[in-house]
Amino acid sequence: MAGPHVRNAASRHLKDLEEGPSRGLFWDVDAAKRAIGFFPRNLRLNGGQFEGIPFELHPSQAFRVGSLFGWKWKATGLRRFRRFYDEEGKGNGKSPFLAGIGIYLLVADGESRAEIYAAAAKKDQAMVMFRDAVAMRDQSPVLSKRISSQGMNPVWQLTYIGKNGDKRFFKPISNEKSQSGPRPHGALCDEVHEHPNRDTIDMLERGFKFRKQPLLAMTTNAGTDRNSICFEEHIHAVNVAAGVVDDDTTFSFVCSLDEGDNWETDPGCWVKANPLLDVTVTREYLEGVVEQARMIPGKRNGIARLHFCEWTQSLTAAIKREAWMACGSSIDTDELSEFPCYGGLDLSQTRDFTAFTLTWVTDATRDAERFVSKTWFWTPAGTLKQRADSDQAPYELWRDQGFMEAVPGDRLKYSWLADALASLNARYEPVEIGCDQYGLERLSEHLTDIGAILPMTIHPQGFQKRILEKDKTRPDGEQEVYLWMPDSINKLEAAIYEQRILIDHNPLLDSMASSVVYAENRTGHRMFDKPNAFGRIDGMVSQAMSVGVATCRSKFPEPVSPWENPEFSMAGG
Repeated sequence: MAGPHVRNAASRHLKDLEEGPSRGLFWDVDAAKRAIGFFPRNLRLNGGQFEGIPFELHPSQAFRVGSLFGWKWKATGLRRFRRFYDEEGKGNGKSPFLAGIGIYLLVADGESRAEIYAAAAKKDQAMVMFRDAVAMRDQSPVLSKRISSQGMNPVWQLTYIGKNGDKRFFKPISNEKSQSGPRPHGALCDEVHEHPNRDTIDMLERGFKFRKQPLLAMTTNAGTDRNSICFEEHIHAVNVAAGVVDDDTTFSFVCSLDEGDNWETDPGCWVKANPLLDVTVTREYLEGVVEQARMIPGKRNGIARLHFCEWTQSLTAAIKREAWMACGSSIDTDELSEFPCYGGLDLSQTRDFTAFTLTWVTDATRDAERFVSKTWFWTPAGTLKQRADSDQAPYELWRDQGFMEAVPGDRLKYSWLADALASLNARYEPVEIGCDQYGLERLSEHLTDIGAILPMTIHPQGFQKRILEKDKTRPDGEQEVYLWMPDSINKLEAAIYEQRILIDHNPLLDSMASSVVYAENRTGHRMFDKPNAFGRIDGMVSQAMSVGVATCRSKFPEPVSPWENPEFSMAGG
């Protein structure tokens, strides 16, 4: 009945009921019931068959409203969630739902001089949702007496006088004209996929500093632009629900189909993208738009996006989260000393992470190897906060928790990195370390300066192959043994899906695994697609290289300096 991200949101709620108190959270059932009950007691729907009907929340809407207003911080009694991202199919009542939340924040949340804004990039867009709020006020015998309206055709503000005589208002706002410092208690942003940039939302969130428990509520259909604010918020919401990102202030409800669902042939999956199916959007209507998609190919992408929550110009994450998380474990590397290990090193300098993975081979059966791996990360401390903001990732928290090391400065000093790698090499004695050519010259110089010799071999990037030897011992006859990224990716992916690898838990690596997308060449071979990845993937590159090297473990010559390797080149691969 629900797609993967909504299931994750529900699982998060159940998990928080058990573990939340240890983080200072508590579940206020009475507050949740009060907010849920406010809708049918005070609000009426409008338009066509819904005109004047009490706003009875659908169970999926009650889950959202109850979560937003029921979860609180025990120490203060204030609401936990400050951000809410809601993505669902067209026709599922997003605008009236958001308008109802706005009216609740205005009259029932106890905030003195509350400012509630219906926000959009353009004023006309902001008015769509605001008109729903005006209609709710007009149709309610209770609210029409207590909330006054300013303006006629159109009404431009709703005003409420609190019990203490404080004046509160609800109005539309846009970023078309400069604003005089709004101080929102509630910022309601509809159709976020139409926002051209972050300006409107950032303007409103800057005013949150004046409020104790503000709420930014965003609703939208799926979009098309992977460089948009909407996609950025979408990815953050999905990661929060899945537990990839720890963010106790964000609640998400992201509707989507499961992988393998086919909305064109299977009506049974429609409800996953349309939680109010047969309530506000009818099955007959969706049958009609699906038939349009079949008959008019030019309409298909728009229908897929608007009605079935497909980001039609985006890519799907390459590694299934369920398979990846099933491989997670807490690794004690000291217990692996009897097994050989192999490395992968992905170097960076300024903005990315340098990642170093060691993979131990605990069962050397050909093509059925079993692995255990651990990845270390280093990154410049001087740019960490900036990247955390731009990537919407808690890098500073992960640094404090020891999942990465932030090196002083704005650039990663290779002299420092050489010391760190030499120390790990001395402790674990890897047989071979696969390395990208990028930065290898400078790293080698610093290793030479401290007298360290690492068993490094070049692992080509891209679609380049490095032939190691002809293997005549294989039962299928002579075969080339080579290092190249598509082969290493295939071997890593097989180990993950067959659960033949244990991976030391690291939330930074988890986020990178969920960010991977592939590019294919004409022959169907796959490569990591960094430009189109959902986030940074450096740890997955080192992970794949280490597995690739481990599966070629008997084919390497004695370790040599890269300067003595005739195939070493500083040219890009």
